Amino acid sequence: MSTNQRQVPQASTLTISALVVLNGIVLQEGLLNGGNAYKWLLITVPLLLIAFYNIMQRRHAILRNYPLLGYLRYLLESVRPEMRQYFFESDLDGAPFNRRQRSIVYQRSKNVKQTVAFGMQTDAGRAGAEWLSHSMYPAKPADDALRVWIGNHQCGRPYHASIYNIGAMSYGALSKTAIEALNKGAQLGGFAHNTGEGGISSYHLRGGDLIWQIGTGYFGCRDENGLFNDTLFEQNARQSSVKMIELKLSQGAKPGHGGILPAAKNTKEIAAIRNVKEGTTVYSPPAHSSFSNPTEMLEFLQKMRFLSGGKPVGFKLCVGDKEEFVQICKAMVATRIIPDFISVDG
Repeated sequence: MSTNQRQVPQASTLTISALVVLNGIVLQEGLLNGGNAYKWLLITVPLLLIAFYNIMQRRHAILRNYPLLGYLRYLLESVRPEMRQYFFESDLDGAPFNRRQRSIVYQRSKNVKQTVAFGMQTDAGRAGAEWLSHSMYPAKPADDALRVWIGNHQCGRPYHASIYNIGAMSYGALSKTAIEALNKGAQLGGFAHNTGEGGISSYHLRGGDLIWQIGTGYFGCRDENGLFNDTLFEQNARQSSVKMIELKLSQGAKPGHGGILPAAKNTKEIAAIRNVKEGTTVYSPPAHSSFSNPTEMLEFLQKMRFLSGGKPVGFKLCVGDKEEFVQICKAMVATRIIPDFISVDG
C-alpha cells in the first residue's frame, strides 16, 4: 500500500467508536436534561460491552470483525431451513424426500385420499421418469404376486416375504413410539420389519414379522466380553416373531468402522436389550470376532441357521471391492453353504 493511501477503518473499530459516541450522547443528555435519558444506558452500555467482548475473543472471526452485525449472520443461518421450506422450495424440490412425497405419507397416515386432479407436476418427458402405463386389457394381479419365498433347500423354515419391507433402524436410534409404529405398520401391511443391529426390544414385538439383524456388537446375543453367545442367540432367534436373521457385514454409511453407544444413551432398558453394562460406553468393532474369512463367515451363517431352528439366514454388505464378493461366491461353491438372501447396501 502506498504511503499516500488512507487506510479504511475496520468495521469493528467503527462499531466501537459509534457505540462510545452514542453512550456519550446519552450521558450528556442525562446531565443536561436528567430524567428518562439515563434509561437508554440500559441498552447502549450492554451493546458496548458485547462489542468489546467480541473484538477480544478469538473463537469467531465474524463476530470479531463485526461485533454486533455478525449476529445477523447466525440468525439468518438458523431460519434458513424454514425460509426455504415455506417460501422458496417447490413441491418437487428437497431431498431425500420432496414435499409431494411427504404429503402422501401424511395423508395415508390419516387415511385421507391424495388424488390430484387435472394434470401432473412431474416432467413425464425427462429421462428416468416413471409412471403407470395404460392397458386395454388390465389383469388382476395374483394374490402372491408381490411376495417371494426366501429360503433355499438348506433352510428348514422358508419365509414368504413381501417385496416391500421396513429397513434396519435400531431402538435407541429411533424412539420407542417410532419402533412401535413401524412394527404395527408391518403387521397391518403384511410385511417385515428389520430390527437394526441394536437388538430386539419389547417395542418390536407388536405383531409384525421381524428380520433380526446381527452386527459386530452381537447385541442381544453376546456374552460379557462382547463375543457371540450361542444360548442367547437361540433364545431370541426362536421367537415366533423372528422370521429371518441378517448378518450385517458392512453398510454404506459407515465404511471401515463400527459404532459407538454413548454412556449417556446406555440406559437400563437399552443395556438389558443389548446385554451390556448400564451407563458405559459400548463400542461395536469394525469387524466380526466370530470369523475372519469367507469360509468362516459361511460356517457362522450355517450355525445361526441351525440355532434358529432352520430359519432363513443371509448377510448384508456394501460392496467396496468386487474381489471380496467374488471370494464369498467361491467359498459358497467350496463349502456348499448357501445363504438364503443377500442384502446389498448403497
